[in-house]
Amino acid sequence: MKKQSVWLLVTLAAVLVVGCANQKAPAEQAVAGTETALAAVRDNAQKYVPDQLQAVESQLAALKDSFAKGDYKAVLTGAPTLNSAISAMKDAAEAKKADADAALAKAKDAWGPLSAEVPKMVDAIQSRVTALSKSHHLPKGVTKNSLASAKSGVDSLKSMWSDASNASASGDFTTAVTKAQAVKDKAAETMRSLGMSSG
Repeated sequence: MKKQSVWLLVTLAAVLVVGCANQKAPAEQAVAGTETALAAVRDNAQKYVPDQLQAVESQLAALKDSFAKGDYKAVLTGAPTLNSAISAMKDAAEAKKADADAALAKAKDAWGPLSAEVPKMVDAIQSRVTALSKSHHLPKGVTKNSLASAKSGVDSLKSMWSDASNASASGDFTTAVTKAQAVKDKAAETMRSLGMSSG
């Protein structure tokens, strides 16, 4: 009887070892699978949903830790949850990317008219300032102060326009349009102060 119980214990131990060994391969595959899934979406996630990426990477680190400790059951239990989180993160990143792409397309469309209109406004102000500076009598509504302000403002407008152009040249149309709109608003204000029509 004693021999039988010893044999039974040995058999049980062997079954446990085999059971663990049987779980190691699927656990290893589960970790590798999640790493591959994460690698495929990491760049977009980094750009559009960095907070979610951080959470997912923490979950993956915990999964790898369980694997290193030989807790294959925890790996096999945790992997589906992690894969769901990666999938949700991928969807969120794609949605944000679509929004960003739409905003960029809209900005590109807006840039065209602004890039034609704003330099003309700045040139018109420059011409007006030059003409008024030579004139002995300022037109009604135009003061020496508004002329002096417009004169110093022309360089500022040109500098701001240069920033907007540089942004568009580098493909950042969202920034370019924001800066161009600021130039346009300031130019319109300057034109009013010089008694000009802004369009």
